[in-house]
Amino acid sequence: MAKKVVLGFSGGLDTSYCVKYLGEDKGYEVHSIIVNTGGFTREELEKIEQHAYKLGVKTHTTVNAVKSYYDSIIRFLVYGNVLKNNTYPLSVSAERLSQALHIAEHVKTLNADAVAHGSTGAGNDQVRFDMIFNIMIPGVEIITPIRDLKLSREEEIAYLKGKNVDMNFEKSMYSINKGLWGTSVGGKETLNSRGVLPEEAWPTQVTATGTEEVKLSFEKGELKAVNDQSFEHPTDAIINLQSIAGKYGVGRDIHVGDTIIGIKGRVGFEAAAPMVILKAHHALEKHVLTKWQLNWKDQLALFYGNWLHEGQIMDPVMRDIEAYFISSQENVTGDVFVQLKPYHFVVSGIESSFDLMSSKFGKYGEMNNGWSGEDVRGFSKIFGNQTMIYHQVKESN
Repeated sequence: MAKKVVLGFSGGLDTSYCVKYLGEDKGYEVHSIIVNTGGFTREELEKIEQHAYKLGVKTHTTVNAVKSYYDSIIRFLVYGNVLKNNTYPLSVSAERLSQALHIAEHVKTLNADAVAHGSTGAGNDQVRFDMIFNIMIPGVEIITPIRDLKLSREEEIAYLKGKNVDMNFEKSMYSINKGLWGTSVGGKETLNSRGVLPEEAWPTQVTATGTEEVKLSFEKGELKAVNDQSFEHPTDAIINLQSIAGKYGVGRDIHVGDTIIGIKGRVGFEAAAPMVILKAHHALEKHVLTKWQLNWKDQLALFYGNWLHEGQIMDPVMRDIEAYFISSQENVTGDVFVQLKPYHFVVSGIESSFDLMSSKFGKYGEMNNGWSGEDVRGFSKIFGNQTMIYHQVKESN
């Protein structure tokens, strides 16, 4: 009986090669799986399934992971206002982990002998997939034909043509990876340290003009309504906001980061909804959380984002930080108003019953109701007392 291998499958060149190589050359019974984290339409998923069966897989499984992806990962990125290097909302990093976890579960379900993915030896994804598999399905063989054979694109095409595979071998000028939490864009301009992606490279073109105000309603840190339209699940609110903000061209940037394997890399991305949500959520938090809640959240979020980027989603410390994030969102409820303009946006303000800027207690720089000038005089003296002592002692020696 042939050994079973579960293959993470996208339908592209690399994973198409893997089906033929594993099935016909290595004699495996290939079971393909695609995990949709928001990057595919139903029609695209159907075409990928048809392609998989034409290539010769035994079974093909499509997993709709959009909501579970949000529940297990994205909501914590929102709670933490996580931006890698103060720029990147971890669009691809986060979805690869969700995909790897679902693939590992499928391996368990099928009691497969091996798991395979189409990563090359150049980027972060190989580490993320390998690490999740080693943690979740230890002892299961991990097969990576493209990485292990050091295949070039031309070699893969020649191999598939020799197998009479009918597919589009034309390579787009730009590599695009779309998901719920943003779309990455790579091209010749991102291969070097200088270069800007041209307008035509961006998947979402700018069609809106003028200024538009959008109202985002949060409940305990989660986006629940856009312009007073409520949604059953935050993923629906994200998709709705993307349809509004995307046409303004906001959320575009180029991220320069450190890869897990130690090299620098550049990649373009567009993430209109994620960037607007993160900035709006952060603005609301600054009004409703205390100074030290914000301080500790910032420190934990920096670690959380970096550790998630490096594939360490299963480290138990991540559950500990998530527990803090959940606790911190208890009062993060209210409306945030954002002005959208071509290529940029501005958070114009918030309304919340938990607003600590309430005029009941005073107005910054003008008046107060909670203390007197004498109170502040005494506080200032005590607050700086130890530093005063330090300088007095230093001067006397």
